[in-house]
Amino acid sequence: MRILLVDDEPAIAQIVVHALRAEGFEAAHCLTGGEALAAARSQAFDLAILDVGLPDIGGFALCRELRRHGDLPVIFLTAQNAEADRILGLEIGADDYVTKPFSPRELVARVRVVLRRVHPAPAGASADAFAHDADGRRIRFRGRPLDLTRYEYGLLAALLQRPGAVLSRAQLMDRVWGDALESGDRTVDTHIKTLRAKLRDVAPDADPIRTHRGLGYSLDVDA
Repeated sequence: MRILLVDDEPAIAQIVVHALRAEGFEAAHCLTGGEALAAARSQAFDLAILDVGLPDIGGFALCRELRRHGDLPVIFLTAQNAEADRILGLEIGADDYVTKPFSPRELVARVRVVLRRVHPAPAGASADAFAHDADGRRIRFRGRPLDLTRYEYGLLAALLQRPGAVLSRAQLMDRVWGDALESGDRTVDTHIKTLRAKLRDVAPDADPIRTHRGLGYSLDVDA
């Protein structure tokens, strides 16, 4: 997926571009609206991130120009507490907005949510959200590789072996930690928490690990 970022603050743009590329996106940065229009004429983009306060063409006007040639999804970057900007942006069809200062990881997560909404999975595609390479000890979630610790990997792999089945904390301790010195319910709960955080980094709207009070945990592979 190719993302167009238009922001006249190079320091902020550099961080955003790095975050996008780290998550597998192609990212092009333009400092002005004029540069963005020229870039859009020479290549196709899947989504645009537009700063409202550009030095030449305002972000809203730029959005209208970009959409003359197609229904391009747009996320606006607005100043903190700029309620009027947010309302206007939504009225002209913005898919989302993010206020400055913002977390680059949150922005990338919002990009993913918008792209999933406008480019849903085709009918008949596999519903499984996870892909497990047991030999390589790697797991992908919604197409993205997960950066997991040894125990996070073991925990998720154990749940993937029996999707939908409820595994008790004792079962998970036995399968993942074996004879390790650290033990107890809190160990499992702590790693479940960090594992959930990494899954939400990929898909903020998903929570595939289910908690069954007094019983244990299960995994919904269709989440």
